[in-house]
Amino acid sequence: MKLTIGTRGSPLALWQARYVAAEIEKNRPGTRVDLLTIKTRGDKILDTPLAVIGTKGLFTKEIEDALLDGRVDLAVHSMKDLPTELPEGLHLAATMRREDPRDVFVSRDGRGLRDLAEGSRIGTSSLRRRAFLLNRYPGLEVVPLRGNVDTRLRKIESENLSGVILAAAGMIRTGFGDRITSHMEPEEMIPAIGQGALAIETRVDDPATHSVTADLDHAQTARCVAVERAFLRRMGGGCQVPMAAHCTAKDDSIVVTAAVVHPDGIPMVADRYEGPDEGPSVGSHLADRLIGQGAGEILRSVLGDDWAPGAVTTEE
Repeated sequence: MKLTIGTRGSPLALWQARYVAAEIEKNRPGTRVDLLTIKTRGDKILDTPLAVIGTKGLFTKEIEDALLDGRVDLAVHSMKDLPTELPEGLHLAATMRREDPRDVFVSRDGRGLRDLAEGSRIGTSSLRRRAFLLNRYPGLEVVPLRGNVDTRLRKIESENLSGVILAAAGMIRTGFGDRITSHMEPEEMIPAIGQGALAIETRVDDPATHSVTADLDHAQTARCVAVERAFLRRMGGGCQVPMAAHCTAKDDSIVVTAAVVHPDGIPMVADRYEGPDEGPSVGSHLADRLIGQGAGEILRSVLGDDWAPGAVTTEE
């Protein structure tokens, strides 16, 4: 059997795709997996902050087009890049075991965030990270930053930054784990929906490939990501709005923390669920609680008067 994976061409995306290819070939001897590198719109627009571009599927659409027209058999995405609504004919075939989901701080001189002087410049490509950072450290200056992991690390020097905020998973997977100064716990900065997990997308009408990729599904990660994505869908937002949800599971129970934050850091509305795992509906209900506490007003101030909650999710 021969399969082709569609992937972006960044070092992190290629690492992820090669990892999936190796796992498939290990689990299914005799299967050959090739990669097809595809440039997405998000890869082409490098001089604009992601929050300004604001397009769903920014890093996935062109790969999904290749999947739909048969150029590739499966797509590998960072779960946080995958929109909650997939094109007709495609589905989420597997959610792989999560790497460390936390954000991390990489310092220029070894100092932590709380030790930096007012006005210190911190780089990030994420509106969510900006919002949480300013909520906790309002005296810092947040500088928009685009590029691959290594590019952003180099910009600490070239842009005269005190440090950058990145995802632990990307740092670890690209071999820069030793550059991490400190990890940011969810109490300080809630991770992005799906952060650290890999998504495998296949065609609905391709049961053979789905069968192969099903071997890679990690049930506990899939449970938690489904809750997080249900929260995002109900909140009616994409990956570039200032909200976050993070779920952890143990036995039949889950803990979910979630928040919506104004891009300037204030106001912020946060809540938490701890109890039985009742499926993705937990995420929808938690979103409703936040909306009742004022999250809708925050999102409306960012997205405009046409903001409205999405559908309640009962299953993923």
